[in-house]
Amino acid sequence: MTNVDVLRAFYARYVTTQGACSDPRIQEAFATVEREKYLGPGPWKVFTKTGYISTGTSDPAVLYQDILIGLKTDQGINNGEPSLHARCLDAAAISPGETVTHIGSGSGYYTALLAHLAGDAGHITAYELDPDLSAQATVNLAHLKQVRVLEESGTNAVLPQSDVIYVCAGATHPMNSWLEALNVGGRLIFPLTPNRGLGGMLLVTRLGLDSYAARFVSPAIFIECIGARDDATGESLVAAFEANTTAEVKSLRRKTPADPSAWFVGAGWWLSTSEPRGVAA
Repeated sequence: MTNVDVLRAFYARYVTTQGACSDPRIQEAFATVEREKYLGPGPWKVFTKTGYISTGTSDPAVLYQDILIGLKTDQGINNGEPSLHARCLDAAAISPGETVTHIGSGSGYYTALLAHLAGDAGHITAYELDPDLSAQATVNLAHLKQVRVLEESGTNAVLPQSDVIYVCAGATHPMNSWLEALNVGGRLIFPLTPNRGLGGMLLVTRLGLDSYAARFVSPAIFIECIGARDDATGESLVAAFEANTTAEVKSLRRKTPADPSAWFVGAGWWLSTSEPRGVAA
């Protein structure tokens, strides 16, 4: 093994331990997919709380840390935190052969991880609205025959029926198109984010025609998802997250009036602290 291979293997072990992953395939995926092939040439810009700093080197070894790498620093678009994605990929429980929709693919690193988990028999559709990033992802992922990249918004496209929808941009609400594109048993994981402060990665599982389990997987901050934000809802979410009661959420409800179990009420949807409809408490 080369030095970079050794560091990648340790990085995989580190980020999956940080992400509390239970599926060993997540570690194997991070140890296999070469991050440097998806981030463009170095030196790279690393996101910090006070701005970006340069790696000062083009040695790919520097990438095998739990850090955010800038993709378009003028817009605050980064290749997200590996340990957060490790936790989310573990929660999404992707099986070989599944159909996966990735919304906000960036330059393709996490799309490649999704493809690795779904395997050669899987089908991955990656949506990226930014023309430059979409072009990069198309080139970076060309070797993966199960992946297609679309320069298109994942908020107004007609999505394929999916076993997993993996969203990498912050929304104030689950899009109806996302929920309806899920197969029964399908999982949607997306950042539900307020106008300011921490939001959370929400995992929604479709149990039946209109029955959805829901739980928060992790706190999260993401760049805004264009087409999936409502300012009033985002403002209301601030207080909901500040209450620090996300662990109480158990289901997502649609097309029904909210009852006293409501954790948060949106327009035509709400999160409940009760079990999904049709599931015994």
